[in-house]
Amino acid sequence: MTDAVSEKLAELADKTLVLLDDDAPFRQRLARALEARGFQVTAAESVAEALTIIEATPPAFGVMDMRLEDGNGLRAVEALHAKRPDARAIMLTGYGNIATAVAAVKSGAVDYLSKPADADDVVKALLAIEAHSPAPPENPMSADRVRWEHIQRVYTLCGQNVSETARRLNMHRRTLQRILAKRAPK
Repeated sequence: MTDAVSEKLAELADKTLVLLDDDAPFRQRLARALEARGFQVTAAESVAEALTIIEATPPAFGVMDMRLEDGNGLRAVEALHAKRPDARAIMLTGYGNIATAVAAVKSGAVDYLSKPADADDVVKALLAIEAHSPAPPENPMSADRVRWEHIQRVYTLCGQNVSETARRLNMHRRTLQRILAKRAPK
């Protein structure tokens, strides 16, 4: 994390943050990383749980996943801005496209990051000044790594069923098996 971002975070009086994601390992890892950077994180695994947290104690920041089992993270962003207009929220998604990015910004998100997002990139996006766009990531994942992460996520969501994963990714089953047998790219 850069010195400017660290200084800006230290100046904040309210460092409360709600983290909404249904991927438990990713949520826990990101929550620990954000707490290490000075945020007071409350984690939620469903839209309903996030809405309850926002209603009870609206946080200053939000990090929301786009697609969840019980709905869309955009509802949580809208609820956060209704309860606390000065709150800054960003959207995370493993299914990035222009339409969802536009919808996220229209609902009040200040940025839109693809998963898996680095904690430093999340903090930079949350603390970016409105007139300036956040700086590009210093060490972005390679395209091969992003592809591999996406395949692993779909594979997990399909209950580790190779045939179903191949069908959803529109890929030949044998090709998918070869990819799954290899190590993660750097």
